[in-house]
Amino acid sequence: MAPADAPESTPAPERARGLRLLLRPGAAVLSGLLLFLSFPPRPLWWLALPGFALLGWTLRGRRARAGFGLGYLAGLGFLMPLLSWTGEEVGPLPWVALAAVSALFVGAVGLGIAVVSRLPAWPVFAAAVWVLGEAARARVPFGGFPWGKIAFGQADGIFLPLAAVGGTPVLGFAVALCGFGLYEAVRLVLARRAAPRSRTGEPADPDAPPAQAQVPAPAPTSAPTSAPAPARGPLLAAALAVLVPVAGALAALPLVSDAPEDGTATVAAVQGNVPRLGLDFNSQRRAVLDNHANRTRELAAAVKAGKEPQPDFVLWPENSSDIDPYANPDAYQVIDEAVREVNAPTVIGSVIAPETGNLRNTLIQWDPEKGPVAEYDKRHVQPFGEYIPMRSFVRLFSSDVDRVRRDFGPGNKVGVFDLAGTKVGLATCYEAAFDWAVRDTVTDGAQLITVPSNNATFGRSEMTYQQLAMSRVRAVEHSRSVVVPVTSGVSAVIRPDGTIVAKTAMFTPDVLVEKVPLRSSLTPATRMGTLPEALLVAVAAAGLGWSVTRSVRARRARTA
Repeated sequence: MAPADAPESTPAPERARGLRLLLRPGAAVLSGLLLFLSFPPRPLWWLALPGFALLGWTLRGRRARAGFGLGYLAGLGFLMPLLSWTGEEVGPLPWVALAAVSALFVGAVGLGIAVVSRLPAWPVFAAAVWVLGEAARARVPFGGFPWGKIAFGQADGIFLPLAAVGGTPVLGFAVALCGFGLYEAVRLVLARRAAPRSRTGEPADPDAPPAQAQVPAPAPTSAPTSAPAPARGPLLAAALAVLVPVAGALAALPLVSDAPEDGTATVAAVQGNVPRLGLDFNSQRRAVLDNHANRTRELAAAVKAGKEPQPDFVLWPENSSDIDPYANPDAYQVIDEAVREVNAPTVIGSVIAPETGNLRNTLIQWDPEKGPVAEYDKRHVQPFGEYIPMRSFVRLFSSDVDRVRRDFGPGNKVGVFDLAGTKVGLATCYEAAFDWAVRDTVTDGAQLITVPSNNATFGRSEMTYQQLAMSRVRAVEHSRSVVVPVTSGVSAVIRPDGTIVAKTAMFTPDVLVEKVPLRSSLTPATRMGTLPEALLVAVAAAGLGWSVTRSVRARRARTA
């Protein structure tokens, strides 16, 4: 006999029940981790498919409240590691807060998917609900935060041509639809193999709760008849949810081309590097400016020696001169001499500090003969980075807000520079994440896009690779070459088909000189703008409305 004071062990049925209770929450977190792992720098874009399939298993048939909770866990599993770079220099609190707030949108998506998951062809509605959630997150609060759109993880994937069809919403919808369809197809195949089959011909649902035990009916006296064949319609719909996105991507391949339509241009992207990493990198602003000027002079010397071709224009990154050249004659002289020496119009990233009002994050078109001739002020300035909303409240949680002593203000004009006859569209760093901020440069005539950026604040994190993937998606979306000059790396030159033809190492001074095709035709995505997203949002709304109507009717029927 066991001692009287020996602790009682937990009964096996209770342990099994506890494990079952943890199964779906664990699966929700795992689905988010798979979505994260599908993003660069890992070339594992295909992990998004099992990620969505697992999310579908987690949410299908759940109640709305459970759907929100499970969706929120999936959002944390996805966004917490994806956005870890935001805490690189300011500690974990801003990172955790941003991920926790952003995951609320994924929680709402989980609720929506749970609601539509009992509809016929539910993967279509579920994928549209995912797009609805991304659309909301890209707009609110503070102008939105679209970082982590599923489309941005697909730069190496087979679905990428769909970006030219309908932009990031259609690309993200296709990936989510394929993943949900994959789960539904597997579920139905397993159900068709299960016994017994239902009298209506519907396959048994392996996720459904066990039925009440019933007294078996007396055996028939006549010869037995064969059971009706399981319905093939739902299985066919699930198969189509997998196959249609793949077929659509293959059909969209003719839209992806890097053939020059308006000739070519030789472009130089300068990466000057920074004296040190972190938030205080710009405390040596003159060193940063000198680094970029010196790399430009070295390029000029290489051109004179015949080692490099003469560039048609030169692109410096964002914040390459944080010293206002209009207010500081010495900075003006350093820039002007470098531009004259390379003898090509150059785009300078600067901070303009007027005597009153907000700072301006400005790109300056610098002519080798005339000096500054045009400006573009960044239109979507970064909340909590370039300006601090609710400053007194946020200070309660982090004193780092006072590093931003003077807020930046947004510009209001589309950025397109005419550089030696080439129309160059401008999207400064953070703006590359926003569909509208890139598209309107192309509709305003841009033949090439540049995304000058400054990633020095985020050290050696994955941020620069995630942003580079955005630029690759934008290249295919609008069929334009994209040049990404970055202060500290990774700078790159991308052709209109999304391929990278040249790139730098991180925190290494370098200059990229490449001949790139110029194009002026507009893809369907560019022409339609927000229409594909609006249609998918309408599909999501229709599915949610249909599901709610069905639930209300069923409730009334039970109480009648």
